[in-house]
Amino acid sequence: MAQQLQQITISAPGFAGINTQDAPITQDPSFASIADNCIIDKQGRIASRSGYDLLSTNGGSVLGSSDGIEVIHQFRDGAGNTKIFSAGNSKIFSGTTTLVDETPGSYTISDDNWKIVSFNDSAYFFQRGHEPLVYSNSSGAVQKMSLVSGASGTPPQGNEVIGAFGRLWVADITNDKSTIYWSDLLNGSVWDSGSAGSIDISKVWPNGYDEITCLKAHNGFLIIFGKDSIVIYEGADSPSTMVLSDTVSSIGCLTRDGITSTGKDLVFLDRSGVRSLSRTIQEKSSPIGDVSKNVNNDIKSLTSLETGNIRMHFSPKDAFILLVFPSLSVTYCFDTRFPLQDGSYRVTTWTAIDPLCFANLIDDTLYLGVSNGIGEYSGYADDSATYQVSYFSHPLSFGDSSKLKFVKKIILTLFDGADTTIALNWGYDYAVDYRKQAFTLPGNATAQYNVSEYNTTAEYSTSVSLITRQIVNANGSGSVVSVGLEATISGNTIALQEINIHALIGRMV
Repeated sequence: MAQQLQQITISAPGFAGINTQDAPITQDPSFASIADNCIIDKQGRIASRSGYDLLSTNGGSVLGSSDGIEVIHQFRDGAGNTKIFSAGNSKIFSGTTTLVDETPGSYTISDDNWKIVSFNDSAYFFQRGHEPLVYSNSSGAVQKMSLVSGASGTPPQGNEVIGAFGRLWVADITNDKSTIYWSDLLNGSVWDSGSAGSIDISKVWPNGYDEITCLKAHNGFLIIFGKDSIVIYEGADSPSTMVLSDTVSSIGCLTRDGITSTGKDLVFLDRSGVRSLSRTIQEKSSPIGDVSKNVNNDIKSLTSLETGNIRMHFSPKDAFILLVFPSLSVTYCFDTRFPLQDGSYRVTTWTAIDPLCFANLIDDTLYLGVSNGIGEYSGYADDSATYQVSYFSHPLSFGDSSKLKFVKKIILTLFDGADTTIALNWGYDYAVDYRKQAFTLPGNATAQYNVSEYNTTAEYSTSVSLITRQIVNANGSGSVVSVGLEATISGNTIALQEINIHALIGRMV
């Protein structure tokens, strides 16, 4: 009796992102086991991430043996003047191509964990244990707050600062993790007069004790995050009369920079993974969404191991949220365009790029801090170096894991990727020793059809992209089959549209 030939078609492989949380054999083929150095593009396909162009020419000399640029901020005043500030190697810099040292004279910096905010035509620099610094175009220099004309009072040396409701708000001070200070109205250098003041929320924590990690203004509310709690005040435009609106227990934000605003929502890193805080103001409720549901165990493991500053960043232009574990050289990329049915975000990973921080410019350009300066997220090389994109499926059973499968042919449909070298992988029964077939995609848009002993290539060109259909003859057998793709990115993007697997179904194992 002739063996039965079956086919599995995976349209938009990895469309649902990585899932390492559920049992591999039970997963939908739209999930990936690995999707590294990838994004989910606008068409819902696994595609190569962009790289970065290094802008700084003197980063190696001014940053020395430090980790690199750990903070970037674009300051803009009311007249439209802009200036890029950054921090690294215990210094404050301005500029991008040439990093110019702006550190005030006789001012000692012991760390690069600055929080920089723009407020009322000035840039304010806060870091725990440091006197705050201020820059304005009128002064033309970064200076200690105590030297600013009209400054009064002792400014809190907090680790967290935001500009909201017409004033600065500061928290997370050494030996004081429950007090929030606010400046006078429209003056971030006055802390002892006018409407300046403070509030101690130590008696408000729903779990009895917590410590402030970050502050946010969202939907007209002042939202105070502890590590295990969230406290929400309304009426913060008049701090002396603001009132407690809501509290959330057993959920919080672990780090100051482990949170980002998408405009409509706040997304943050909790002990249980990445979550979103969506508020229905009319109902005064705080529904919580589990954004990282499909990779929660991985996120929790990395969080426990990370020794650097975990950072989260939203790029409106790219519609993704980046969660960076800098010392572990791993970045998680959460696509915000197409949430899954359960509300979780589709996720991929980035490695090798090693960002320390991110910043959006006014024109939506995405900057990143790296070991040797400031880079711009652009192109398809990491500072002229190649990088590898990897996609691997979960084990595929063809509907019955009890029978042998003899894979005969794998057909790939790819977009773009001119001159890209690709290794197709296939393996059986959860083994990691994959069989491989390497090939290089054509480098021009001339339609062609080639046949070789191992594979067939059909190439079609459109005015938008190059579409390649690659047919690879396969071999081997097993009860379940996994397929993977590794591509070396060197100046060209690539996207995976479809995988067709043809296999003979044999006897029961």
